[in-house]
Amino acid sequence: KLIAIEWIDGSGKWTQVKLLVKNLREELHKVVEVVDFPQYGKNSAILVEAYLNWKFWNDPKALGAKIPSAMFALDRAAAAPDIKKWMEEWKYVIANRYTTSNMWHQAWKISDQKERDEFLDWVDKFEYDELHIPRPDAEVYIDMSPEIAQQNVDKKSAEQRAYAGGKKRDIHEADLNHLKDSAAAYNYVADKFGRLKFDPAPNWVLRS
Repeated sequence: KLIAIEWIDGSGKWTQVKLLVKNLREELHKVVEVVDFPQYGKNSAILVEAYLNWKFWNDPKALGAKIPSAMFALDRAAAAPDIKKWMEEWKYVIANRYTTSNMWHQAWKISDQKERDEFLDWVDKFEYDELHIPRPDAEVYIDMSPEIAQQNVDKKSAEQRAYAGGKKRDIHEADLNHLKDSAAAYNYVADKFGRLKFDPAPNWVLRS
């Protein structure tokens, strides 16, 4: 099985990944592999790191939706052979972010619903049909408010923010309006493609 955990930085994705891996190994005695996107530090993520570290333009809208999507997709394509191999070995693969992140992170740039649907269908076809990236068995969306997630990002260590050149926030995280627009876009994607969702902070109070 391939299971992806989704949402913005600071939403607790990595915490949920670790808990899921622990439960699969200790309670169900499964063999588990973890893949983390983007794959910072690898050649396949060079363009992604440059984009997130403000190296192209200061406005995330400047490149449109498809060019950044291709950057993130090619990084996943580089990991696809390992993911396929692990699944053929009957392992569980847990992904910290996957194709759906590509969809909502870029779909917010498109206001016209018809154009947005065409873009989302393009991402789905590009990643799964043309790049032959494995399609997940399940994708889980951590439905945390952007405000709380942005505050959590600011608490991360310099080591955790290395890909952003030591900055507290990358080009996406720095703009709260972008995060809010992305949240709305993700809810649209979740409804369109049937993603699983859960709320980790009901009434703005984080669960344990």
